[in-house]
Amino acid sequence: MCEERKNHSHNTVRIGPIEFDVPIVQAALSGYSDLPMRRLARRYGAVYTLNEVVLDKVVIQKGRKRSQILSVTDDDHPVGGQLMGSNPEQFGPAAYEMAQAGYDVIDINFGCPVKKVLGRCRGGFLLSQPTAALDIVRRVFDAVQETHPVTVKMRRGMDDSAESERNFFEILDGAFAIGVSAVTVHGRTVAQRYIGASQWTFLSKVKQHVGDKVILGSGDLFSAEACMRMIQETGVDGVTVARGCIGNPWVFQQIRDLLAGREPASPTLSEQHHAILCHWRYAIECHGEAAAVRKTRTHAIKYASHHPEPIRVRDAFVGARNAADFQAVLDAWYSSSGYSSSNDRVGEETVR
Repeated sequence: MCEERKNHSHNTVRIGPIEFDVPIVQAALSGYSDLPMRRLARRYGAVYTLNEVVLDKVVIQKGRKRSQILSVTDDDHPVGGQLMGSNPEQFGPAAYEMAQAGYDVIDINFGCPVKKVLGRCRGGFLLSQPTAALDIVRRVFDAVQETHPVTVKMRRGMDDSAESERNFFEILDGAFAIGVSAVTVHGRTVAQRYIGASQWTFLSKVKQHVGDKVILGSGDLFSAEACMRMIQETGVDGVTVARGCIGNPWVFQQIRDLLAGREPASPTLSEQHHAILCHWRYAIECHGEAAAVRKTRTHAIKYASHHPEPIRVRDAFVGARNAADFQAVLDAWYSSSGYSSSNDRVGEETVR
């Protein structure tokens, strides 16, 4: 658990007994937010991170995946475990197992818009089923309430219909009545998936509706400036950054800079090199060298967007098929003996 802090400010966020000194969270990202990504996020200023979403049935069935999910390291706290599924009866036992394994918060996913997930009555589909959704919340809460806070992730509804909005608020109010500590609200509907703008005005409406209960906002947060605007414009207590922190761990330090009145700095070439190298080494430690290439490559493609030659570097990472290839890309495009750019700064000097 996060140790109690004596100094409080308007920037702190509390989820149950856990208090964060900065109102920004690294979201659960399927296929991305594994331990290496969470370690990088913490290294660059994140306090609270979430593991990628897992199916309730996988948590309670013996097997290699279950063992991996229930392995929480000492340096990975506070961390949230996010559950998704369709059978209310499986959520309670799965939540209990995750709590016992060391997750600090249990989060319930009612927001995933992926077609395969919806077709199996999971994730965002449950926004159309308030009774089932609240049954799930109750079972999770009852399973862990004595030791762990419970949170919920939602989109603003299945679609833009009045019925969908009524369902949203029925689930929202019901979840808080049961006792959840916070709710994350994404400003898009399930039908939108990732297309179109996130409706921040809806987040304002939600925050005004719940009063002093904790609401975290989500959607279209690709920079520290956007995170600050969401907080200022909507009144949400904090923000949950998802796609915006893939290949961009610096966003956590950048929002800290903004909160302190400092101008956030973009990462230099050497800083990019250091972050990717750390991510790569964490991935090898966690997954082994062969799997690390595949897992880190998906992040490296995003890291490339910060490079002065983003397309060429992205393509180079795409072509990396083994550890030697990956290291060759780093040497060619990021090391002082490889790529040089007059736009980079290391101290006050240019990389040559």
